[in-house]
Amino acid sequence: MQNDESEPSVYALGPDDAFPFTCGPENVCFNACCRSLSQALSPYDALRLSRRLGISTGEFLASRVLIVIGPETGLPVVTLAPGPGDDQPCPFVTAEGCGVYQDRPGSCRTYPLARAAGRDKTTGQVREKYYLVREAHCQGHGAGRRWTAREWVESQGLSVYNEMNDLFLPVLGAKKKTGNARLSQEKARLFLMSCYDPDAFYGVLARGKAPAGGKLPDRPPATDEDALRFGLAWAAEVLFTLP
Repeated sequence: MQNDESEPSVYALGPDDAFPFTCGPENVCFNACCRSLSQALSPYDALRLSRRLGISTGEFLASRVLIVIGPETGLPVVTLAPGPGDDQPCPFVTAEGCGVYQDRPGSCRTYPLARAAGRDKTTGQVREKYYLVREAHCQGHGAGRRWTAREWVESQGLSVYNEMNDLFLPVLGAKKKTGNARLSQEKARLFLMSCYDPDAFYGVLARGKAPAGGKLPDRPPATDEDALRFGLAWAAEVLFTLP
């Protein structure tokens, strides 16, 4: 059955499958994908954007996002708040393109691909698959150079995003074991702090006490990424065991 024009077509990509694609101001659809915003942010997306804006992770959560409850997980879902206008544009889009291009979210970098990742239950290794997404508004397909998924990942600086986003998988897995019930207000607060607000989380740790239990880090984090890694590990190991 053929998809309606408003629905994207999705094609699985093998390791060596190539697709022709180009995106830039020369495309008549340039910036069209930055409208009708429904941009979920991973913890690493939020961290990178907060640093790009020169604000704390707490300030970013308070001023730049919307938070809804995911019906399938019961977890708070952090989405980027759209800019003004009926077409709900990305707040960072400009006539020249993305205003935060070097720190744009992972899903923006991945497009026109989509990445599905999960952990093997036996080995714990991350397994990933890529899909080509074709939407009616995008005119970049069929033009430009040919890419494999591996080449696209390298060209878009996705490796660090994929690595950091995969650290969120154990958190989602730990919550899944408890069912899809909505978190209590306190657990939701701790989830957002440990996963999306490493500045606040480490402010608590610096006072010598891990929130609601759990071990303290052996040393202060050397990087923002280290701080986020610790918060994600705490959420996966401790948060969902709390009463």
